[in-house]
Amino acid sequence: MAQVTLEHVGKVYPGDVRAVKDFNLTIEDGEFIVMVGPSGCGKSTTLRMVAGLEEISEGTIKIGGRVVNDVLPKDRNIAMVFQNYALYPDKTVYENMAFCLRMRKYQPEDDKQRKGPFAPLINWWRNRREKNAEIDRRVREAADILGIQDLLDRRPKALSGGQRQRVAVGRCIVRNPAVFLFDEPLSNLDAKMRVQMRTEISRLHNKLRTTMIYVTHDQTEAMTMGDRIVVMKDGVIQQVATPSELYDNPNNIFVAGFIGTPPMNFFDVEIQNNDGELAIKSDAFTLNVPQNWMDAVAPHVGHRLTFGLRPEHVGSPSAEAQNHPQTIAADIEVIEPMGSETYLYMKVGDAGFIARVDPHRACSVGDKIDLAVMMDKAHLFNPKTTERII
Repeated sequence: MAQVTLEHVGKVYPGDVRAVKDFNLTIEDGEFIVMVGPSGCGKSTTLRMVAGLEEISEGTIKIGGRVVNDVLPKDRNIAMVFQNYALYPDKTVYENMAFCLRMRKYQPEDDKQRKGPFAPLINWWRNRREKNAEIDRRVREAADILGIQDLLDRRPKALSGGQRQRVAVGRCIVRNPAVFLFDEPLSNLDAKMRVQMRTEISRLHNKLRTTMIYVTHDQTEAMTMGDRIVVMKDGVIQQVATPSELYDNPNNIFVAGFIGTPPMNFFDVEIQNNDGELAIKSDAFTLNVPQNWMDAVAPHVGHRLTFGLRPEHVGSPSAEAQNHPQTIAADIEVIEPMGSETYLYMKVGDAGFIARVDPHRACSVGDKIDLAVMMDKAHLFNPKTTERII
């Protein structure tokens, strides 16, 4: 296990294309970090720089306190799981998992080395036997952790996608690395298998307590797996926080809209002062500013802001259960029953939004209904800087 530190790391490609800009992050020993963002945000490039597969243009990377800028990938004591599994098709599961160990030079204990005319041959035989025994122990131990003991004699073509991914993870476990790197490992799996595999990877981390860096574009994976999440956009870190902190207190409009399914609803509003009472005014609704918002909102009277409201905070059972809640009247355009909940696609003025409501709520397309709003869960953003005000 090891701490990983990235200090002012950047990556510039020919043509002055900056893939990663001034990346600063400290990953604690044993921590599970998830880097998430849209395609092209620089998350995989950052991971590859940590692995040594991509040269850094600027900055410093440390693994276990050692600067590794010029250290070869094989000497960084890391293991990487790729998106395409990268298994040898002509080798069995056992051989795939053992291959990297066979390629490493075995270091025998000095006190076991014989001396004499036949010593080289005897020592070679002893070292080979001990190396094979150690490899067998590690492979079978990893197979037991991942539940693939019965697959060791199969070849990759005889495995399902989930089984291949377990083998790829097992190949990393046998190396006993200081850091695990995962580059979108679940992208090729179907929805059901992805849920199962992300649970298994989380369980594996809880058991090994090894530092893990996981890259994905799927915010659901990020929210369910990471101790902390790094949200990236255009090569720049937008926010680093725990899943709950990201969800409840996003730094800006991008993070607020990227984290959460369905995404946060945004409305263009103006802050008005009506005889000393502050109000959030859109083209189609007006909401009173909560008392605890007054000091933060007062400087923005007369300004246009962005009002953010998550689907579960408008029309949900919790919202409707409030005493004298404020409401938004809107028209139903689409109804999506999800079993445990229902998504209503609403229209208010020129703005559309989504409400997550009780699945047994009686409503039909075309109905105009009042939806209670949880103002204590809402947000206000500055549309020019995109930063959160409330």
